[in-house]
Amino acid sequence: MAPEREAARERAATGATAAGRPRTRLDQPQPPRRRFLPEYDPEAFGRLSERIARFLGTGRFIVWMTVVIILWVVWNVSAPRDLRFDNYPFIFLTLMLSLQASYAAPLILLAQNRQDDRDKVNLEQDRKQNERSIADTEYLTREIAALRVGLGEVATRDWIRSELEDLVKELDERRPGARGDARVVFPAEHPRGRDVDDR
Repeated sequence: MAPEREAARERAATGATAAGRPRTRLDQPQPPRRRFLPEYDPEAFGRLSERIARFLGTGRFIVWMTVVIILWVVWNVSAPRDLRFDNYPFIFLTLMLSLQASYAAPLILLAQNRQDDRDKVNLEQDRKQNERSIADTEYLTREIAALRVGLGEVATRDWIRSELEDLVKELDERRPGARGDARVVFPAEHPRGRDVDDR
């Protein structure tokens, strides 16, 4: 009995099941899998490709490439025959330029794709901002229209004063023995006849 208990304890400690197969522990991370392809950070690679594409699109790159090609051709034409590394048809130069072009084109396309993705995000943000601005403008337009409607129904001091004077005239006319001259019960506050603050 003791050897069976020892074996059970060992299996429990190592995580093995009764069938002899190791048990997967869920409380510990799995060891990383071995990959055959090299891993790389796509964001870092994209930034590097954008830097290279920006450099390839500058006048500095064209000047340096022209200087290198001129030096290459001059060296391989005028140097002693033993020191030349690429004779007249300049096959090695052609190979280097085509290799540079074959790497430059995908890098430029990758940089353009990243720029397109950024442009899409910026356009989406601009569209949402425009929608918010339009909604805010419509809301403010409705509020201003409601205020104008509300102010159109507000009684001003001059209007109330004229209505009260009309009532006083009407009361004076109804009294027996009323005189023909109307009394000014509510004089205007300003000599112009209209208050500045009525609006």
